[in-house]
Parts: sequence; structure tokens; C-alpha cells
Amino acid sequence: MPARLTQKQRIWLTFKRNKTAVAGLVIGFLIVLMAVLAPWISPMDPLDQDAINRLSWGVEGHLLGTDDFGRDVLSRIIWGSRVSLMIGGASVFLGLLAGTTMGMIAGYFRGKIEMAIMRSVDVMMSFPDLILAIAVTAALGANLVNLIITIGIVMTPRFARMAYGSVISIKENDYVLAAGAIGARTPRILFRHIFPNIFGELLVAGTLWVGEAIRLEANLAFIGLGVQPPTPTWGNMTREGIDVLINAPWISIFAGLSILVTILSFNMLGDGLRDITDPKLRGGEGKEQA
Repeated sequence: MPARLTQKQRIWLTFKRNKTAVAGLVIGFLIVLMAVLAPWISPMDPLDQDAINRLSWGVEGHLLGTDDFGRDVLSRIIWGSRVSLMIGGASVFLGLLAGTTMGMIAGYFRGKIEMAIMRSVDVMMSFPDLILAIAVTAALGANLVNLIITIGIVMTPRFARMAYGSVISIKENDYVLAAGAIGARTPRILFRHIFPNIFGELLVAGTLWVGEAIRLEANLAFIGLGVQPPTPTWGNMTREGIDVLINAPWISIFAGLSILVTILSFNMLGDGLRDITDPKLRGGEGKEQA
């Protein structure tokens, strides 16, 4: 009779059944690795200009061609991955931190606190993401830190709404009531007994929304409200390539493909994480262990 699987083994077994999720993990890992190793794998400095070979394709040393300033497109894509991943990851983490706290407080205390928090969330969610991001960016200014804050604010109501619904559904469970009965303080109940039971759902959503954050950063960059040139970002490259799309389509095409592949990888990975965190999708575990 085979040995009983450990929890980590069960998690990995569940995850690897989903081939799409495994592919997303591999692609995402390679993109992160590219961003980390950018100084060493980039063939050129992304800011170096080659006036002689402006808008050139097939020139020796420029695998993906050059832009209208003669800068190497491949190098700028590699370095641009750093900005996109930093903004995507940091903004989603900020939104998760703020939104989950707001949603947990509203769902646990209810009453006037719930009314104040959730109506504010409803107002924020009534704006399209891009419109809200434009408004916040216009107020804060366009730079890397402000973009992270801006997209974090856009993500906050999503996490708040999710955490709110989850807390309401589990706050009356026996283990939560028992913790209160023995005198556990509210912060301990919220973050020791409730948060661990809703974190899986938040993690899955957060993984999916990293792609959304990257897309939103690219949208802002496309209209001139992203990280300002000459810092290479995929959104900036897409916008710069539009002006020369007929003569040098590779600038926008390769930058756009980078955004597409990155968002797709996080969506595929999120699908696998959902399998791990949803007990209904782990129904086959017991059979494989028998």
C-alpha cells in the first residue's frame, strides 16, 4: 500500500495535474528570471543611441531591431520587464494589504463601520479602472512610486469586496465563535483565525490581478501617464512604436507581445492556484492515495 502523501506532496500533485498552470508557472518564472538578470543578459544598454541605425531591422547586434532613436529593442524589452513586474507585483500587494484590511473590518464589525467602508468601496468601483487611475495619477503625478500607489488604489476595492464577502460567510463558524468566547482580542480573531481561511481565495485573485495591473500600467503609459521616458517600459515602447508603425512595426509588436505573454502566464498560474485552494477541485486526491 503506497505511503500516505504529505500536504506539500498533495498540493504539488494537484497543481501539476493542471498542465496549463504548470506552463504558466514556467513562463512566469522565465519572465521574472529575465527581469532579475537584465544587467547581465541585456545585449546593450537600453538607453544607448545609434543614430546611424535608426528604425533598422536585421542590423548586426540588434536582434529585434532598433527604435526611432537607434536604441536596441531587445535590450529595452528586457529592462522594461523590471518596471512592469515591479509595478504589477507591488501595486497588487498594496491593494491586497489595504483592501483586505478594510473588507475584514467591515465584514466583522458590520453596522456603521460596514456602511462607511463598503459605500466608499462602491463609489470607487463605480469608476472604470482606467478613469480612476487617470484621476489619481493626475493628482499624484507620473513616476514609478506614484504609479504603484495609483494602481494599488484601483486594486483596493476589489480585495475589499472579496474579503468582506468571505468574512461574512465564516465569522459565525464555531472556531471563530470559540475564539471570542475564550477572550481572544479582535485583532487576533481577524488575523489569526479568519485571515488564514480567506487568504487562499485572495492569493488566487491577486495572481490574476497582477496581469491586470501590468495591463493598466501599459494603458497609462500609452496615453503618456506612465513612467516617463527614457526609462524603458513595455507601455512606453508600444506608444512610441505607434508613430512609426508602418516603417518599424516591430517596436510595438514585440512590446505588445511581451505584455500579452506576461498577462497570460499569470492568468494560467492563477488557474492552478485555484485548483489548490478550492477543495471541490481536489476531489481526486483521495482516490490517488488509496
